[in-house]
Amino acid sequence: MAIKYLRTAFASQYQPGQPARLNSGEALQEPGGDYEALHKQMKRLFNSKPGKKYGRFSEDLGECPFSSWLKDYREDKQSFGAMTDRLFGQWQELLTGCQEEFDGHLMIVHEALADAEVVYLLIVETDSAMRFDGNQVLDATDVLSLSRLNLAVRIELDDWLGENGSENYLTLVHGRGTGEPGELFIRLCGFTNNVDVEKETMTFLDAVEAFAKTSEPEKAGEVRSRAYEFCKEQHALGEPVEIEALSGYLDESEPQRFKEFASQNAELPETGVLHPDHRKVKKLVRIAGSGGGMSVSFSSDLVNQAVYYDRDKDALTITRLPKALREQLQRYLEAREE
Repeated sequence: MAIKYLRTAFASQYQPGQPARLNSGEALQEPGGDYEALHKQMKRLFNSKPGKKYGRFSEDLGECPFSSWLKDYREDKQSFGAMTDRLFGQWQELLTGCQEEFDGHLMIVHEALADAEVVYLLIVETDSAMRFDGNQVLDATDVLSLSRLNLAVRIELDDWLGENGSENYLTLVHGRGTGEPGELFIRLCGFTNNVDVEKETMTFLDAVEAFAKTSEPEKAGEVRSRAYEFCKEQHALGEPVEIEALSGYLDESEPQRFKEFASQNAELPETGVLHPDHRKVKKLVRIAGSGGGMSVSFSSDLVNQAVYYDRDKDALTITRLPKALREQLQRYLEAREE
């Protein structure tokens, strides 16, 4: 079984100023079955979430003691149950001071994979559903949401406590609209941001674009496409981009060529790992823009083949129109003429 331990607690704060309520379950060891399925779906949502942040634990243990409790558990100084008792107690305390209403299930999972161990801390939300009870009376009930995940953190235990530790072993999902409870969740995790995702995205784009320009014109588009595909695959796995792995992917015959080029022409972090925003990396393969009632998007490979830009006139000429677009235009013009 992948899950070593799992525990949940339902916390609610419906009357700001009053103590928050918390109801915790038992600590489960290798729960299997439905718990594995639920965790698998939460991981899928976690990995697909855009805009994740990367960092490390805060060094202020008085304000954020979770890391010390987790370390004691990892070193067998306290049980999983004792560690989560403290965690749930702090969550209840934080919510008691919250001025916004909140309810949700706090779930902590210790997962053992083939090559690493990780801990997930997630807020599992609920959806309202309707059902007929045993007497065929319509009844409203709450069910776990399997399509939303707005607050979660993943801790790479080996990167944190291993001999070859990483500077960025926390990955945070912090959705918009989570308000004060979202900020309290960050305090609970002890997360502190250590990565400028926007800067690393630009570093990634600049390095790939400069490398593509060193290739023959017919190969440049392939370099951009492969770089984007690699980045997209890493995003799907919830993993950052390792420059060495990307280098081998871009040129199997000379696997170190891109790495050496990027090292000389870009400001790469010492770890050789970048955390680009996969949505912005799409600029490598698509050109898009909108405004003034117009929205245009096309593959960058079509420039000077089916799409022509006249800089002097600031005009765009498009040939080989998509069939659906051509038909829409024809119907619109025919209607205007009538």
